[in-house]
Amino acid sequence: MKVNWRFTNASRNSYAALFAACETAGFTLNPVKTPTADVTCYSLNSINAGTLLKEIAKAGCITIAGGPHATACYRDVVREADYVIVGEGEYALPALLSCINEGRVPRVPGVATKDGFIPPDRTVLLDAYPPFSRIKGYIEISRGCPFGCAYCQTPRIFGHSMRHRTIDSIERWSRNYRDIRFVTPNALAYGSDGRSPNLVKVKRLLSRLSGNIYLGTFPSEVRPEFVTDEALDLISTYCANNRLHFGAQSGSNQILERLGRGHGISEVVAAVELCRDHGLTPVVDFIVGFPFETDDDQRATGDLIRWVTDRGSVHVHLFTPLPGTPLAGTAARSLLPEIEHLLGNLSLKGRLTGSWSDPKTRFNRRKQGNDIA
Repeated sequence: MKVNWRFTNASRNSYAALFAACETAGFTLNPVKTPTADVTCYSLNSINAGTLLKEIAKAGCITIAGGPHATACYRDVVREADYVIVGEGEYALPALLSCINEGRVPRVPGVATKDGFIPPDRTVLLDAYPPFSRIKGYIEISRGCPFGCAYCQTPRIFGHSMRHRTIDSIERWSRNYRDIRFVTPNALAYGSDGRSPNLVKVKRLLSRLSGNIYLGTFPSEVRPEFVTDEALDLISTYCANNRLHFGAQSGSNQILERLGRGHGISEVVAAVELCRDHGLTPVVDFIVGFPFETDDDQRATGDLIRWVTDRGSVHVHLFTPLPGTPLAGTAARSLLPEIEHLLGNLSLKGRLTGSWSDPKTRFNRRKQGNDIA
């Protein structure tokens, strides 16, 4: 049986991880640009789902869909796809492929069909699966997030408890790279419960690795309250990056509280100043256009963006209501003309990146290497 992967740039790292998981079960995911016999697998996000679901509906082969959109909207996706992976795919996808290959009726936990859905009965132990094999990807060191930010799909897909790949495993796989980058919801939470840092574990990890280590840059950003003198000392000592990327998301404490961010503006300001003290350039994420923003909230965000760009750089994107989150079904509010002017002016000066009008830009993140300066 030939198994194919509908390749898109947005699913590159998922492809690397699932290629490795399927390879251990004897299946090779061949990259394709159109649905191809015998089986074609898809990863759907909220930007590409509309286009790819139309393709799936017309496909002349068995189709399997997964990814964040498929997980959140599996009842809709299964109308077009033959099978939908709900949640993590490292176990479910190879198990499903084995059933199809052997002609057995799939009864796999975590898989939905038109006949029903069997909920997942396990979470993935990261060490049980390689992060990549022949198709290289970033090394995923942690999964899950204890915070419940209202706009974010991560805890809804991967759970609120953090799981970590062991240092031995990370060291082993890092030998494949000269430049080592990680996937994690919060790089400085490695080895911890995700709410309080365990910097002893972070130091132990970094001291075991060789090569150019990039920690705290895309795709291993950090949270602002985890930015401390001790943490930045570790990054300055062991890492090659001279930037630190973290999320502020809003300049209004009222908005941050409503989002459930778990920090306020003071932690963002302190993180920016600590980065400067340690010779690191802060790169700070903001989301604009939350549906419940007031004019004053937007102006407060504009003020904080202006302050940050005097000391570092900012990445901005327009709020996108993602399915499966508390803000699903809402819509971004329009920006004040003065805020649009501010963002455009800072962008022209090279101090701000992103898009505050086209949500597709959110999924076109920096290419590997652009965080090296």
